[in-house]
Amino acid sequence: MAWIATDPDDEMARKQEIILYGAAASGSVAVEATHTLLGIPFKLIEGETWSSEAARERVGGQNAMRQVPTLIMPNGETLAESAAILIWLADSHPAAKLSPALDDPARAQFLRWMFFVSSSIYSLHWIKPDVSRIGAPQSARADVVDSVHERIAFCWRTMDAQLSPSKYLLGDSLSVLDLYVAVISRFGPWRERFYQETPNMTPVIKRVDEDPRLKELWERRFPSG
Repeated sequence: MAWIATDPDDEMARKQEIILYGAAASGSVAVEATHTLLGIPFKLIEGETWSSEAARERVGGQNAMRQVPTLIMPNGETLAESAAILIWLADSHPAAKLSPALDDPARAQFLRWMFFVSSSIYSLHWIKPDVSRIGAPQSARADVVDSVHERIAFCWRTMDAQLSPSKYLLGDSLSVLDLYVAVISRFGPWRERFYQETPNMTPVIKRVDEDPRLKELWERRFPSG
């Protein structure tokens, strides 16, 4: 459903309603997975901002934080922050049931855990490329990254202890929370540690990994596994 644009001003781009600035092996893959399940085409502009100044400049034209994912909505409005994008997409297409409805008893916990993954886990990865962001010297990077990974493992363990998943994390319906965890759990301290810390969530996330609708996306956007 995605097509990669090299010229943001080309004719196909002008006809495209949704534009996503993203990168392989990043949080934007959860947004790509959501589009895939919804069957919504989108224009993908690659922006590996952590390793390319050109990408940072490209994304920076749309998002002053120069971070992916950044979504350009159909009305031209910019939407950033992965959890916000996922919730907006799911809520905008209620028939797909990728988020609990406002009157669904699961809605409160859905919001709780979406923002927990975003603020308590995903946000910590921002430290790792440049530990001076928290005032640490680069000579301490290895120790800082180890500490970050331990904190992330603790957060996964905390989340797991408070969930009682069924087929999916919040019941029998797949939601963008499942997609979000399936993506973010691939980052440090990596899936092996995630599985150790999350006996309740592990079967769900393996089920999401094996979803035939997403198989090609996972293989293409996480080529290292």
